[in-house]
Amino acid sequence: MNSCIFCKIIKDEATSWKVYETEHAYAFLDIRPATRYHTLVIPKKHYINIFDIPEKELTEVIILVKRVSKLYEKKLGIHDIQIISNSGAEAQQEVFHSHFHIVPRQRGDGQNLKWITHPEWTQDFDKMLEKIR
Repeated sequence: MNSCIFCKIIKDEATSWKVYETEHAYAFLDIRPATRYHTLVIPKKHYINIFDIPEKELTEVIILVKRVSKLYEKKLGIHDIQIISNSGAEAQQEVFHSHFHIVPRQRGDGQNLKWITHPEWTQDFDKMLEKIR
């Protein structure tokens, strides 16, 4: 945790541009923004990802995601956003401190998060559900 950049931000050992803060969560502008007002929301305690963060802390983070989103809607007229969280290296998580991205979107912003879909996998749904029941 000593090398975690987000922990350093919380301890005020690294620079950040605070958007909003609560007792348990912190929102700040991403230094590698995909769009204007691209914001990160993190728990103040160090948790690696969705598998690690307790539900109580996750709730606090999600509440702050909502507050920041509503702030952007009210103050900036932003009505289109993506909320993204990656958990694990293969899921493209780069900073291993749980976090959510709020990415405001507008037509022509040059961003394109589009998945390759596999409708043929629907035939496996019953078997898939058997594995988790």
